[in-house]
Amino acid sequence: MKALLVDNSGDNPVMVIGEHPDPVPADKELLVKIEATALNRADLLQKAGKYPPPVGESPILGLEMAGVVESVGEGVSKFQKGDAVFGLLGGGGYAEYCTIHEDLAMPMLESLSFEEAAAIPEVFLTAFQAVIWLAELDEGETILIHAGASGVGTAAIQLADQLKNARIVVTAGSDEKLQLCRSLGARLLINYKRQNHSDIIEAELGKNSVNVIIDFVGSPYWHDNLKVMAMDSRLVYLAMLGGAKVEKMSIVPILSKRLTIKGSTLRNRNTAYKARLTKEFYSNTINLFKNVKLRPIIDSVYDWRDVEKAHSRMENNQNAGKIVLNGM
Repeated sequence: MKALLVDNSGDNPVMVIGEHPDPVPADKELLVKIEATALNRADLLQKAGKYPPPVGESPILGLEMAGVVESVGEGVSKFQKGDAVFGLLGGGGYAEYCTIHEDLAMPMLESLSFEEAAAIPEVFLTAFQAVIWLAELDEGETILIHAGASGVGTAAIQLADQLKNARIVVTAGSDEKLQLCRSLGARLLINYKRQNHSDIIEAELGKNSVNVIIDFVGSPYWHDNLKVMAMDSRLVYLAMLGGAKVEKMSIVPILSKRLTIKGSTLRNRNTAYKARLTKEFYSNTINLFKNVKLRPIIDSVYDWRDVEKAHSRMENNQNAGKIVLNGM
C-alpha cells in the first residue's frame, strides 16, 4: 500500500510517498480504507525522532482516521465490510489502509464528512479523558483551558460547556483564536502574549477561583496556575510544550489548597482503557454531535501530497482547530 514515510537522509526529516506492507487484521480487528486523517503534535515529534511509537504499534505516523471497513478479522461482531467508521489509532493514519480494534472504532454519523469525522477521535477523546475522567469537572465549576484554540482545546471547551455547563476561561495567542473560543462557549478570554492569566483571572473572578486547569504548556505556567487554583482543585497536564523544569518550586500551595495534579498521555494506554474511554465518550456525546451541539473545529484540509505544507502550518502555530489530510 501507499504510505507517507519519514525520510531522514537529509539535514531535516521530511515526509515522502513510499510503499509499506499492507496491514492484516488480527482477531477483533478491522481493516479500514482510510478516507481522511488528521494531524497531531505527536506526529511532528515522531517525525523528528523524539516520540517513538509504542511497542507493537505501526511505525507510520497518524493517530486517528475515518474510512470504510474493507475486511474484518476473526471474532468481529460490531462491524462489517462497507461500514463507515472513525477512531483512535496507535499509529498508521498516514497510509491507504490501517487496522483498528473493533472496540476502538465508532460508527460514522451520516451528517459528518470523512474529514470532519477524522478530526474528532484524538482531540475529543483526549479532552474527554482530561476533563471528565481525570479532572472530574463538576457541574458549574470554573475551568481554565490553556491553548484554547488548539484541537484538544476546542474540544475541551465544548465538552465543559455542553456536559457540565462550566464557567470557561481560555488562553490563546491571538484575538482571532480567542473569538473562536468564545463561539464555542468560553466566557473569559486571555491573550497570553499581552496578558498574565493569573492577573486577569484574579481581577475578573477573584482569588483562588479556578477549580480545574487543563495545561499543555508546562513549566512557564506553573506558578500562575497554582496561584489561581481553588481549594481541592485539579490540574491536568497533557503536554509540556513550553518546558518541563520548574524553577523555585514549592509544594506549599499543593498542601495548603489540597490540590490534585495529574499528567497523562493517551497513546500508550492499553486497548482495554481506550475501549472504555471510546464507549463512554460515544454514548455521552453522540446525540450532541447529531444536534451539532458538539462539532469538530477544522482549520484546514490538505491533499495528502501536501503533507509538508500541513506540517509547516502546525509547526508555526498557525492553525486554530484541526488540520486534516485527505485519504490517499
